Amino acid sequence: MPEIAVTVTVIGFDGAPLSDAARSALASATLVVGGERHLDAIELPSGAARYVLGSVDGMFDAMASHANVCVIASGDPGFFGIVRQLRERGLDIKVLPAPSSVATAFAAVGLSWDDAIVVSAHGRELRPVANVCRAFPKVAVLTGPGAGARELGAELPDRTFVVAQRLGHLDQKIETLSSHAAAHSTFADPHVLLCLDESRLTSERGWIAGFGGVPGTWALGESEFAHRASMITKSEVRALALAKLGPRPGRLVWDIGAGSGSVGVECARFGAAVVAVERDAESCDRIRANAAAHGVAVEVMTADAAIALDRLPEPDAVFVGGGGVDVIAACAATPAAMVVVALAAIERVPDAISLLTKFGRDVDGVLLQSSRLSALPGDAHRFAAANPVFLLWGERP
Repeated sequence: MPEIAVTVTVIGFDGAPLSDAARSALASATLVVGGERHLDAIELPSGAARYVLGSVDGMFDAMASHANVCVIASGDPGFFGIVRQLRERGLDIKVLPAPSSVATAFAAVGLSWDDAIVVSAHGRELRPVANVCRAFPKVAVLTGPGAGARELGAELPDRTFVVAQRLGHLDQKIETLSSHAAAHSTFADPHVLLCLDESRLTSERGWIAGFGGVPGTWALGESEFAHRASMITKSEVRALALAKLGPRPGRLVWDIGAGSGSVGVECARFGAAVVAVERDAESCDRIRANAAAHGVAVEVMTADAAIALDRLPEPDAVFVGGGGVDVIAACAATPAAMVVVALAAIERVPDAISLLTKFGRDVDGVLLQSSRLSALPGDAHRFAAANPVFLLWGERP
């Protein structure tokens, strides 16, 4: 905590002339904190000390001996910005924001952004950010060194990237390029990246910004999916599988031996990125059709799972709906926190348990037996038994 009472004014800067309130705060400041490019771009009071942002702890040490401090930050400093850290130290602060860098980037290319997901890769793990970009058609990314357009371009095929560098400055640069081109380019850090899947962008008007949250219903009936001869994970099984897989934004789920893709599609409805692997080309077409019908993205790979898994991005959770013991072993060996296996034959259960255990997973499971209400002649009903399914799951401790 500061040794003396500190008045802190946080000024958002987007390259435009400062407001009267911002200039007044600067005039009385004895210390001005900011990135070097911000401090060089603003006329500072002659008697004020300056601190170039680097170590956050160093910033607070510098503040300890000053009563009036101004902090200069990009855009809206309350949006993934320094306001949070200042508040966490118990400081009383005043914020004078500029338009956020995300709003400025979208405005630069004339796109609305109420339907965009906004994520930060600045000082954070890149993989969840990449998974959000896989799952959603319009994503804004606040980048950082080693976690920007170049790195995401290597992860994401078939995307359009808008890269906004040095927003609000005289050398501002806005580029629109393919994700492949971005993977082989160099950019100033930090920058704002807009990741667009143009095949899925719509003009539909929503009522809530960004991700709309979990779907209103899940474990949908089999009639909600195109499938072949009832070859589909039944809704009762799917309900428990979804509970164990825990799909949500930032996570990647594999749907292996996907069949109709019902599990993968439902995971995508929760905001997860999904890769479905299915060796039958006709079934792969059904998966794509089911994903499109439910308005979600599922990346489909037509391949034998036993030879395809090494080419997939690292999963957070895996559902195995088809494949032999070699497939179960390969999935169990992944870093995924959870692997869920659905089996119809009792003979396969011991091997599956053994493999999940072999790779250090805590194993549990149930035999799901359900009977569905079925109409009989004369306004009568009965409960018709469905085929039992063994559902096993292995969780990393």
